[in-house]
Amino acid sequence: MLATTLRRTTVSAARASTRCFASAPVDFDHFSSGWEKDSSEYQTEGKFHIETFNKISPLGLARFPSKNYEVKEDWENNNAHAILLRSHKLQESEVDVSVRAIARCGAGTNNVPVARMSELGIPVFNTPGANANAVKELVICGLFLGSRRLIAGINHMTQLGEQGLQKERVEKDKSMFGGREIAGKTLAIIGMGHIGAATAREASALGMKTVGYDPALSIESALKLPREISIADSISSAVAEADYISLNIPYIKGEGGTHGIIGKDVLSHMKNDAVVLNFARGELVDSDAMKEYLDAGDGRYISDFPDDLLWNHKNAILLPHLGASTEEAEETAVSIA
Repeated sequence: MLATTLRRTTVSAARASTRCFASAPVDFDHFSSGWEKDSSEYQTEGKFHIETFNKISPLGLARFPSKNYEVKEDWENNNAHAILLRSHKLQESEVDVSVRAIARCGAGTNNVPVARMSELGIPVFNTPGANANAVKELVICGLFLGSRRLIAGINHMTQLGEQGLQKERVEKDKSMFGGREIAGKTLAIIGMGHIGAATAREASALGMKTVGYDPALSIESALKLPREISIADSISSAVAEADYISLNIPYIKGEGGTHGIIGKDVLSHMKNDAVVLNFARGELVDSDAMKEYLDAGDGRYISDFPDDLLWNHKNAILLPHLGASTEEAEETAVSIA
């Protein structure tokens, strides 16, 4: 998308302006920043300049041939034509007047000032579905983390190892970390886009029952769901009989949005030992309500987002934000961008 947009904006700009970068005209009429420099001082003849934030997959960047593109992290002369980024929170001051397109290598665009970029005529792209398999695999991992006290068991064995007691206690202490199997259990999937649909298929293959809720379910996603899945008409009804709940919805601010959507009301409909898997956005969960839920029963909360209230709760496991952190996902994201 990024390469195509650069080529198209070059053609459009050629009809509107004589000011050039990289031998390709660029229209600056919508900027009022006082740009007075001679662009010939800041060009690499015949090449588009792409600025990157974060670590971008080299395999993905290889799709930008060096004869046509120059890619690097910092353009000292402020003449990048496009921006590629992952989780970096982009500021308007970092968007050069020469920028024609911004591509976020990920599912959302909440770290890019989209409204302001639209005012400036700069299109912003994302790469929905690029990290779906990576996040789905982490959700499946979360199922097992929430079923067996694996993390506590690992930490316990480390402590025994430091004391030289592993062999002596390994069998005696295993009852401290009992769990349950996921086969035959019910997984509620809230949001059935790329990740939700993929999670439903994997869970079904593992012998789980699945129920889903998504008021905006597309035909494309519906066709990817397992035949056995049940569709609920609300979040509360979806979670009522679920042993596990996977959140796969976007974070939307404001009235009618999804901020704190997993709060007291939804939690009150859940079993007291349900496992909530949040690999979508931390802000979807009301931390105070979740703490009350975890304190009152034997439920679990597994997430890859930080939480100042739940970080040390015995029934919570908080991981680094690893959802899209695989070589394959990063390469796919850049390739789509």
